[in-house]
Amino acid sequence: MVPSDAGGGLMRGDLLSDPVEGLDEALAVVDAFDEALVAGLLRPGPAQAAGVSGLAGAVAGTPLAARVAEAAEKAAAGTGGEDHFVALAAARNALLGSVHDALVQRIDEAVGRPVEGDETAGPEPVAAAPEEAANLLAAARSWLCDLARGGWRGLDHELVAGAAPVVAAMLPEPGMRRRAALLDGFAAELAASCPGATLERVPVRRWADLWSRALLLTVPGSAGAGAGAGGTVTGRLLPLGVDLQEHATAVQAQVHAVLEPVGGGAPRLVRASVSAPKPDTVVGAGLWQLLRPRMSLLGAVGEGRSAEVEAMPVTAEGDLLWDDALARTGEPADAFATARVMLSAATAARVEPLDRHPVRIAVPVLLEGYAAREGKDRLAFEVAGRLLAVDTDRMPAAGPLTPEAVAASHACVGLLRWDAGKFLLQPLAVETTVRKKTVAVHAGAWAGGTSDKAGVRAEKAATDAVAVLRERAGRLLRT
Repeated sequence: MVPSDAGGGLMRGDLLSDPVEGLDEALAVVDAFDEALVAGLLRPGPAQAAGVSGLAGAVAGTPLAARVAEAAEKAAAGTGGEDHFVALAAARNALLGSVHDALVQRIDEAVGRPVEGDETAGPEPVAAAPEEAANLLAAARSWLCDLARGGWRGLDHELVAGAAPVVAAMLPEPGMRRRAALLDGFAAELAASCPGATLERVPVRRWADLWSRALLLTVPGSAGAGAGAGGTVTGRLLPLGVDLQEHATAVQAQVHAVLEPVGGGAPRLVRASVSAPKPDTVVGAGLWQLLRPRMSLLGAVGEGRSAEVEAMPVTAEGDLLWDDALARTGEPADAFATARVMLSAATAARVEPLDRHPVRIAVPVLLEGYAAREGKDRLAFEVAGRLLAVDTDRMPAAGPLTPEAVAASHACVGLLRWDAGKFLLQPLAVETTVRKKTVAVHAGAWAGGTSDKAGVRAEKAATDAVAVLRERAGRLLRT
C-alpha cells in the first residue's frame, strides 16, 4: 500500500483479508458461553452446560485448566460459587486475549511495525487492597454472581438495584472509581432493559464483556494492572489525529501521536486522552468547549502543530497522563508527513493481560494509492484487488471530515480496528484534491476552535446551553 522506504504504515493488505488460524473456533467457544448467561446459571439446561464445559475445554493445557474445569463442573450443575464464576470469567478473558494477540500479530505483519517490550512479561505486582476496599470488592462480586445466576432474561429492577449501594460506597474512594464507573454504567444499562423477559434482543456479547470485566476487576489489585507506570517521557509529540467518542452524558477525545524522544531513539506510538461530563444538549462542535480547558494539546492539534513534552508521565500501555504544565505548543507538524516518515518505525507498547480484547484494537496506519468503492453496507478502499471496509459511522460530527471527503480521498491516516469478524478502517484524516490542489481534512480540525460556519453555530449553541444550565444550577443552589 505504501512503499517501505517511504515509511508507509500498511504494507500487506492481503494479510488483513486472509483468515487467522483458530480465530473462529475461539470466538465460537466464547459465543456459546455468552449464550449460557442469557438464561442464567441457576438451573442450567444441557445447552448451557455445554457452553460452560466448552470454555473449560478451550483452556485445557493452560495454567487455568484445573480451576476452570472445576468451575465448569460446578456451574453446569447449578452450584457455582463466586470463585468459580471468577475462574470462568478469567477463561473467557484469556480466550478473547488470544484472539486479540492473533489479530495484533497479523496487523504487525501487515504494517511491519516493531512492538515495544517483552510480550511474555506479565504486569508488575500490585499491592493488595486494604480490608475496607476488599469488602467493597466482595460486595460487587456477590452482585455480579447473582446476575450470572439469574441471567439476562431474569433481570428485574430488584436484582439490578443491588449495585446501587456498592457503587455509592465505592465512589468516595479514589482507588475504586474505575470499578465504580463500570458497575454504575453496567447497572444503568441493565435497569433500562428491565424486565429482561420481555427484551426483543439481548446484547449478548456486550453484556458478557461488561460482566466478565467487572468480575475480574473485583480481584484485589486488578484495577492497577493495566495502568502501571511506565516512567516519564521527554521529546516532541507529533499528532496523527483525534478519535472523539461521545455518549449521552460524557465525551472523550483521544489524540493518537508519535513521540520523538529527545536525544534520539526509536519513536513511540502514544495516546493522550481527556474526558468530560456533558449535558445531552451539547452536541457537534460544541463538544470541544467542554474538552479544551482540560488539555492544551487539543489547541495544538487544531492548529496543526506539534507539542514539546518534558518528563510527562506515561503508562506501560503508552497512555500519556497529560499535564499542561509539562507541555508547550511546538512548531507546525503535518500528520501525513509524520505518518509517511515515522509511522512504520514507531514502536507500539504492549497491552496488559486484562486489557487484551479485540474491541481494544485501534492501530494507527497510513493508506495511499487506493480506490474508493461504494458497497451495499459501507464504503471500502480497494488496494491491490483487496477490499478494506471503511467505518465512516465512527467519524464525529464535531469536525469537517465527512463520508464524501473520505470517498474522494487518495490518502488516509486512520485507526485499524476489528469488528464483526473483519478489519475496519476508521479515518482520522484524509488527503483529497480540491481545484487541483491537495487538501488535508482532519476529524479533529475544530479541536482548538473554528471559523467554519457550521462549527461556529454549533459552538454558539453549546455556549448558550451551558450558560442556561449553569444559571439553573445556581438557582437550585440558592434555594
